[in-house]
Amino acid sequence: MNRQDFPILQEKVNGHALVYLDNAATSQKPQEVIDAISYAYTTFNANIHRGVHSLSKQATLHHEEARERVSKLLNAKSANEIVFTKGTTDSINMLARSFGESFLHEGDEIVISAMEHHSNIVPWQMIAAKTGARLRVVRLTPDLTFDIDAYCDLLNEKTKMVAVAQVSNVLGVENDVKTIIRRAHEAGAVVMVDAAQSVPHMKIDVQDMDCDFLVFSAHKMYGPTGVGVLYGKENLLNQLPPAEGGGEMIEHVSFEKTTYNVLPYKFEAGTPNFIGSYAFSKAIDYVDKIGWEQLTQEEDRLLRLIEEGLIDMGAVVYAQGQEKRGVLSFNFPGIHPYDLGVLLDQQGVAIRTGHHCAEPLINLLGVPGTCRVSVGLYNDENDVKVFLKATQVAKLMLS
Repeated sequence: MNRQDFPILQEKVNGHALVYLDNAATSQKPQEVIDAISYAYTTFNANIHRGVHSLSKQATLHHEEARERVSKLLNAKSANEIVFTKGTTDSINMLARSFGESFLHEGDEIVISAMEHHSNIVPWQMIAAKTGARLRVVRLTPDLTFDIDAYCDLLNEKTKMVAVAQVSNVLGVENDVKTIIRRAHEAGAVVMVDAAQSVPHMKIDVQDMDCDFLVFSAHKMYGPTGVGVLYGKENLLNQLPPAEGGGEMIEHVSFEKTTYNVLPYKFEAGTPNFIGSYAFSKAIDYVDKIGWEQLTQEEDRLLRLIEEGLIDMGAVVYAQGQEKRGVLSFNFPGIHPYDLGVLLDQQGVAIRTGHHCAEPLINLLGVPGTCRVSVGLYNDENDVKVFLKATQVAKLMLS
């Protein structure tokens, strides 16, 4: 990986070289992805699946090749199991509506955890309110990890859906999703894994994991915004009704009755983001060239250096000592996270402050917000040194 591949990293922020450590919110894009967007618009911009002319055929081919590329990324059994969406949030909302219409009834239960992102809370609250189902929340252990014993106690014959993050977007801790899935299946429930924070940092194998559904966004994995994925086992997707109606998702339409298209198209109403899917396939190729094992090892090493440096400065690191993937949150006693974030920005360092769209977890921590650092494949040891030095300067100014 060459930092020169990412044009934005050559920018100056407030007169300083940019150190970008807000990858959990969105990642920066390599030149190959940026060029792919321009190439697509200038060479094969035409609506897909509809036209018989050459541009439409070419656009369709690239879009379906991207679907195959995502299928390979996740080791899905078939590209039919890959539904393109607008992002993780869109994927969860689609699944909640579709699953809720078919499988949720009054008294049924949906299980989530206390560390979930709002996008994995609110859609389930909404469908629970419509169907009369009940939302159950798995508490965390004192060391801020998923309480597997409490989870098993919640599972019962009423449990229909378990929806959990593989990696917390605040704490960075990785949940034992294989055990979570196995226990849910034993109880007769299905499982959706929110992989928004795991797909960019580790190799995912949905067949080995045995999840029923999995969701993530391209923009957190060096791809474009506006592209997401809903993976689902083919037999389950076939049982679900479409979440949206319109063009593309239909087989035949009359004023009396409409029949729906086959997988995965029955879930893709309207013109899909075929430019974005093509660009995302180039992002996957870029990461593959680096190698997942090398990427994971280096990111884990950098995150440990950051955690050790912050602890030496007296920071409170949440889930301290727990193995993390790409993300950690911290605070300094007596210093508001927003103030620290502003002073870091003045030194060219970009981090995230606030509740990170995980307000229930932040309330559980008993703080107004946290400072969040998240690494990506272009970060290096110099970024860590600059961040720690800038943090020390900011801390002294605010103490």
